[in-house]
Parts: sequence; C-alpha cells; structure tokens
Amino acid sequence: MRPEKTAFANGRVLGKEFYSGEDVVSISKALLGKVLCSNVHGAITKAIITETEAYAGVDDKASHAYRGRRTKRTEVMYSQGGTAYVYLCYGIHHLFNVVTNKVDIPHAVLIRAGFPLEGAARMLERRGKKKPDKQFLAGPGSLAKALGITTQLSGTSLIGRSVWIEDHALDIDDASIQSGPRIGIDYAEEDAARPYRFLFDLTT
Repeated sequence: MRPEKTAFANGRVLGKEFYSGEDVVSISKALLGKVLCSNVHGAITKAIITETEAYAGVDDKASHAYRGRRTKRTEVMYSQGGTAYVYLCYGIHHLFNVVTNKVDIPHAVLIRAGFPLEGAARMLERRGKKKPDKQFLAGPGSLAKALGITTQLSGTSLIGRSVWIEDHALDIDDASIQSGPRIGIDYAEEDAARPYRFLFDLTT
C-alpha cells in the first residue's frame, strides 16, 4: 500500500467535529491513514499515521487521568477535543497525544508511528540519520522528534498553525488493520489487555 505522492497533493484539516466524538477507540482507529503535520521554526513536516493507542480517561487504569487525576501536566487532557497533549517520557522522549471528546472528559489517543510524507530531509536531520530505516518514525518518541513536536506544544489547538492533522482520503481496508493490547503499561493490571492499539503496514 505504498502511497503515490500525487495522491496527497491536497489535504483537508480535521475539524473539531472529528475530535469531539465520544468513542475514543473509534477515533483512534479512524486516525490511521490521516496525516500528522507540524510547522516548527518555519519547517513543515508531515507523516502518515500508521499506529495509534486509545486511552479512555477516568475509567482506564492506563490513562494519566485515571480516577479523575488532575495535575499541572495532565490538565490539558480535560480540554475540548482537538487539543495536543505532549508529555515527557523517562525525561527524554516527547510523546504526542490527541485529546478527544468534550471538556472535562479526558480521552486521548497516543500517536505511535508514521510514514514520512513531506519534509523527510528535515526529519532525518532531527533524528540524526542519513537515510530512513525501519526505526525512522517507529515509536512515539521517534515520531515526535522527527516532526519537532515537544512539550512546548502541549495545550496547542490542532486547528492551529503549529501542529494539525489532515485527511488525504487514504482508503484503508479494515482487513489490513491490526489491533491488540497497548505497549508498556503492565501497571494497568487488567486494563493492560484492552485491545486499544491499532496499526497497519503502509509499505506492503
């Protein structure tokens, strides 16, 4: 399913209605094939989203907002859907999440991996690589670094000019989408087994 560049000439920026849905799992799946875009220091970079994870707020032990937890960092999760939530993992990796649903319902989708679409040279420079490899945009930390997304963008509207998501009408067959448990959340006990991770291979 390797995309033709001409198929991505024009993209429609996703509006608030997309992010305001109540089913974070459905939104997580719907984000596959959409295009994550950033404009950082005048450099525009874009990547097709190929892997996501849903986090279902106060009832999800894996969520930063489990049991209504509200801290300076997680307060962004309680914003209106269509807001960027970026946090630092292990003090090293910046991880980009899409806040969904309505105000005070802290649902979010972690964007885990992508496929380079525009600005690949700048992304390689940020990742310290000379050419793309399998790990280029694999993993949420690598993806965010390549697109220049840091915690400074946490709380930013996804309808704005710094970070946004486009729909390029990439048709993904449901049969090509894999689902399974999320990664690295053993602490979430039984919730660790929720099949809230979605991915597909764009290169086949």
